[in-house]
Amino acid sequence: MQITGTFIDEISHDIPHQNWGAKEWDADFAHMKKMGIDTVILIRSGYRRFLTYPSTYLIDKHGCYRPPEDLVGLFLNLSEKHGMTFYFGTYDSGKYWDTGDMRHEIDINLYIIEEAFQKYGHHKHFGGWYLSLELSRKTKGAVESIARLGRQCKAVSNGLPVLISPWIDGKKAIEAAKVQLTKVDSISLKDHEKEWDEIFDGIKKDIDIVAFQDGHVDYHELEDYLRINKALAHKHGLQTWTNTESFDRDMPIKFLPIKFEKLLLKLEAARRAGCEKAITFEFSHFMSPQSAYVQARHLYDRYMESYLTP
Repeated sequence: MQITGTFIDEISHDIPHQNWGAKEWDADFAHMKKMGIDTVILIRSGYRRFLTYPSTYLIDKHGCYRPPEDLVGLFLNLSEKHGMTFYFGTYDSGKYWDTGDMRHEIDINLYIIEEAFQKYGHHKHFGGWYLSLELSRKTKGAVESIARLGRQCKAVSNGLPVLISPWIDGKKAIEAAKVQLTKVDSISLKDHEKEWDEIFDGIKKDIDIVAFQDGHVDYHELEDYLRINKALAHKHGLQTWTNTESFDRDMPIKFLPIKFEKLLLKLEAARRAGCEKAITFEFSHFMSPQSAYVQARHLYDRYMESYLTP
């Protein structure tokens, strides 16, 4: 199964910034294209006070910093140049992470979705939306928030597709700031199936695509969870992608590019489970030949040898 999409993690809180300008981003899109990537997904348009584009609303009403460059505009132009579809990622105020209640993110994003589409929706490569509100369980306000924001995305854009990328609450579902790598109280297959059946039933009219993050369970367990995800998504009329993490959750240093063998194991599990498309988090840090991590360029080489060498 080939990786044909990637997140763009320009606004991050746990991965070092690479300080790229337009030249470096152009080169990276060319590397993506060579690898077969046709879809780029902005992981979030802003996080707390940092932004990817000069949002009048967020700067004036919420004290966010004015960015030195309009990266959303840049990414859309590069998507056009390299023939890719761009998904706009919503804003993350951080309040959900602070409180555990996702409903804090609704009102602010209703404005952002409308503002973003007014500013960029005319671009022919603006192809969809990504709701940056990550969830794994039926947590407080999750179904209400995802459904409301997905509905807003569709309303302002005449029905463009909406993507979410939740995680499985497995033994590797550990906060980045914590030292440990695994936990004891991970979710069972049965409970995962029950909870996500309920979640999908609540959001199925407002979401089109679900791409579960694949790094939170062990490699030999992953296929079972992906098969459940596929069956539930099919039941509720959703497309099933897989978010193949190209960073390693097994290392004490968070986060480094993943071992190629592990990436293969996960892609094979997704293929056998019937996932329709593989995207990754994320190319620029963990797979790009120009990444700050030297291991990333080697991962790119191994991937190209395995998937794209005649």
